[in-house]
Amino acid sequence: MIADVLSDAATRMDRAVEAAKDDFASVRTGRANPQLFQKILVDYYGTPTPLAQLASLNNPEARTLVVTPYDKSALKAIEQAIRDTPNLGANPSNDGNLIRVTLPELTEERRREFVKLVRSKGEDAKVHVRGIRRKSKDDLDDLKSEFGEDELARAEKELDAITRSHVDAIDEALKRKEAELLEV
Repeated sequence: MIADVLSDAATRMDRAVEAAKDDFASVRTGRANPQLFQKILVDYYGTPTPLAQLASLNNPEARTLVVTPYDKSALKAIEQAIRDTPNLGANPSNDGNLIRVTLPELTEERRREFVKLVRSKGEDAKVHVRGIRRKSKDDLDDLKSEFGEDELARAEKELDAITRSHVDAIDEALKRKEAELLEV
């Protein structure tokens, strides 16, 4: 039972760390990255659809991304969704077959704003990990009648170690993203 609670907590915390890394990847740096466009939803025949399901994305140059739609009739909707996405500052150009998106150079002020945004996302992820810890601690407390206090105390220390390692992983990813953002 205790092992189940701890493994469930570790699995859920792993997913939280991966979600945080995905969030960090969606914040743009000086380079064009297809992951920036992963969370863009396009109104495709009245249904919000992720851009990755409607088009292929590749970047032939450092600050340029080429979006090639699978269905040419979705070209205008994709272009509008990219234009309406905040924090990109991109102005897509449509040539009838594909969309070229050139990302502008980031100013120092804009880089600092993105660092604040990434720190906020990192703090949200840490709060989520701590929430998982709190729920798992409650689950362990519910097992008091079945196990001794020593076993539960050891399990709680192990839970704290798991939590600490996941928070450290988020901090490490955050540091890498900050360095990437501040790199000129």
